[in-house]
Amino acid sequence: MSPDLDPATARALLEWQIEMGVDAALEARPVDRFALPERMPAPQRRDPAPHAAPRAEAPRDPIAAAEAAAAEAADLPALREALGRYPHCDLRMGAQNLVFADGRPGARVMIVGEAPGREEDRSGRPFVGQAGKLLDRMLGAIGLARGHEDAGRAVYITNVLPWRPPGNRDPEPAEVAMMLPFLRRHVALAAPEVLVLMGNHACNAVLGKRGITKLRGRWDEAMGLPVLPMLHPAYLLRQPHAKRQAWADLLELRARLES
Repeated sequence: MSPDLDPATARALLEWQIEMGVDAALEARPVDRFALPERMPAPQRRDPAPHAAPRAEAPRDPIAAAEAAAAEAADLPALREALGRYPHCDLRMGAQNLVFADGRPGARVMIVGEAPGREEDRSGRPFVGQAGKLLDRMLGAIGLARGHEDAGRAVYITNVLPWRPPGNRDPEPAEVAMMLPFLRRHVALAAPEVLVLMGNHACNAVLGKRGITKLRGRWDEAMGLPVLPMLHPAYLLRQPHAKRQAWADLLELRARLES
């Protein structure tokens, strides 16, 4: 635009061009809008706030995160809270309740099962269904009971997994690996004299061994404690003839406690 034009004339010319359909201003030479510049500008870096404290990164490995969370738990209520906050196990997404434990902490006998079932998921307590009722009768036959006033006759019960697997499927190795640090800490805080492992999956998780029909009734050692594998009560409901073997294992447990 010529510098000699006054504002009124320039405005009139602009309005005339708009009326003629002009919708873009062009230069004397065409401009390639897609061409890259010869030198790209350097990205701007933002310095952190001068007084901001460095943020500690949480462990990305689920097992490392479980070990850190379990180690920080100073008592059983704190361990339960740590399990409730643990975000890496997807089982928690489909479960109604966290099934932590039942019975009396500090009991001489600690029973470790596999995982909660439907009734356990509803109530938030382990071994409360048909298998749990059979377990109570089995323990009562040798003078034991969950929550007994006498610590010498009480039992404390938990599971390898605190959440119910969908459809009561078998625990997956990754799920067991994530929960083992919590189970080890659970045993340490409950401080029993002996562990009783109910079923094949509990034996595989704690002892690294499978084949419950061969392992049952034979004392082993894990987590610094004597361990007695036993047939799971759910198995006994399906195979009543195996109750004779379960009775023999109960007598073995009573003899160990009396000695």
